[in-house]
Amino acid sequence: MQSDFDLDDFDHAILRQVATEGRIAVVELARRIGLSKSPTQVRLRRLEELGVITGYRAVLDPIRIGQAHVAFVEVRLSDTREAALQAFNRAVLTIPEVEECHMIASRFDYLLKVRTRDIQAYRRVLAERLSALPHVASTSTYVAMEAVKDAGLA
Repeated sequence: MQSDFDLDDFDHAILRQVATEGRIAVVELARRIGLSKSPTQVRLRRLEELGVITGYRAVLDPIRIGQAHVAFVEVRLSDTREAALQAFNRAVLTIPEVEECHMIASRFDYLLKVRTRDIQAYRRVLAERLSALPHVASTSTYVAMEAVKDAGLA
């Protein structure tokens, strides 16, 4: 997908900084990218208005909040017509333990990242929520042993 606007080196520098430090002060951001405060602020606001920056959020430590168990789940649907895909998409959004959901071009249809307290909690989510999603024919679970690189953690 191509954008309707061009981003220059300063825009990319701003994006790199706010992606890792969303609460950075504009003055410090300006210093880091080599512009003064006003043009930096204008560029930041433009990136927000264009929808390049869609928001800011707190990054939580899943271990400290009791959500250390991560499972990746392949989901195969019994029906892949558009109505079935949309029904699945709507329903999966209601499951808070599903951290990510991606439609995949593969021998299965979706890949989910599911985060729970432990394996017992995951088993309940799988049995009671994931397996009950519309048009689910089968699932395969892969339990993560360690996060070597995780976009949500520094």
